[in-house]
Amino acid sequence: MIERRLRLFSGTSNPELANGICEQVGIPPGNIYTQKFSDGEIFLQFKETIRGHDVFLIQSTSAPANDNLMELLIAIDAAKRASAHYICAVIPYFGYARQDRKSAGRTPISAKLVADMLTTAGATRVLTMDLHAGQIQGFFNIPVDNIFAGPLFAKDVEKNNNLDEIVIVSPDVGGVVRARAMANKLHADMAIVDKRRPAPNVAKVMNIIGDVEGKHCILIDDMVDTAGTLCSASDALLESGATKVTAYATHGVLSGPAVERLAESSIHELVVTDSIRQPQAILDTNKVRVITIAPLMGEAIKRIYDSRSISSLYE
Repeated sequence: MIERRLRLFSGTSNPELANGICEQVGIPPGNIYTQKFSDGEIFLQFKETIRGHDVFLIQSTSAPANDNLMELLIAIDAAKRASAHYICAVIPYFGYARQDRKSAGRTPISAKLVADMLTTAGATRVLTMDLHAGQIQGFFNIPVDNIFAGPLFAKDVEKNNNLDEIVIVSPDVGGVVRARAMANKLHADMAIVDKRRPAPNVAKVMNIIGDVEGKHCILIDDMVDTAGTLCSASDALLESGATKVTAYATHGVLSGPAVERLAESSIHELVVTDSIRQPQAILDTNKVRVITIAPLMGEAIKRIYDSRSISSLYE
């Protein structure tokens, strides 16, 4: 009889995080070989038997998003054809999550397409973090565990600040639920930045809802891409009397002009998780600090393997 075993394998998008998760789980990363042919095609092979085993494939679908997504799909297919008992796609950052609805006529719902591809490839479960839109879980016909970085951020805020001097701020109306949860956890006041977005990746701040006078503002968001929203929000908060602005975002996409904007911004510090591997240029701004999600992801993986509750992580 084949012994059921837990095996973790790292994709190429973020090996440091994968190694940290393996350390937390207490098993070494599995042996997997990945190669790109000269025309860009990806070849992948598991270099050890996984027949009958529970396989967890760790891969963020961050930039280059298409390459990383395709690599994950190929790994899932390879695991299925190698007779793995169970295949969980561990996707700390779920790419294409912002395309979760038809924003205009004749446009795709790419998040649904990605969900279909993962399922068709052979994934039996997905573990991810801070989906941009929670309803993406409903795009899948397999179980999806969406865990949250909020508790990690709350501990960091509590450790590094005087809670009597802070106010939790949502950078837009859509993030109110996330900011309110943080404010309730820290027993802090909350404010909202009201803005309109005239074009993709272009944000114009309108006004501040709430009292930020004399306060250290803690901006909370699920992701930061070009940093336009955060930088504009920081300027508006300081103009409204805030003493300092610190931003927390789970996923540091930080593309395009993000490096220059952060370097020149009024933001005191941006804290992101290692769900996305940060290039040295971002770290050299001296405004970005990275905290690891490896303990949280590792604990979630152990609970999935042992058929224990994930939601109790936050109780």
